[in-house]
Amino acid sequence: MYLFSMVNVIRFRKMESPVTKDISYEDLKALLGKSQNLFLVDVRTKEEVDKGHIPGSVHIPLDTVAAAFAMVPEEFKAKYGVTKPPLDAPELVFHCQLGRRGAVATGKAYELGYVNARNYAGAYKEWSAKEGK
Repeated sequence: MYLFSMVNVIRFRKMESPVTKDISYEDLKALLGKSQNLFLVDVRTKEEVDKGHIPGSVHIPLDTVAAAFAMVPEEFKAKYGVTKPPLDAPELVFHCQLGRRGAVATGKAYELGYVNARNYAGAYKEWSAKEGK
């Protein structure tokens, strides 16, 4: 009976969480080269970011993503030094070191109304390997 109950809980949780949209290395690389609309968020810890980061990314640690994207635009700009993306931002991408935290952050953004939020599933690990860093 317990196993059946746990299976139902897992199924229910999967149903209520948004499906994370992913972006590939190639697509992200293309956006970095040409898009004025790309808003790339690095959700890793400060210690991880200090070892290297994707150029143009904004550091917003995972445990602060929900609060950051719930801020009023003026507060967001004062804290992060960049303009807060609108809810319909076409190219809002989150990433971490391996992909999982990026997916969590993407889900949080989606829950706040950022319907186009995507996760760079290859994460910094793939980026640094392909960029030779």
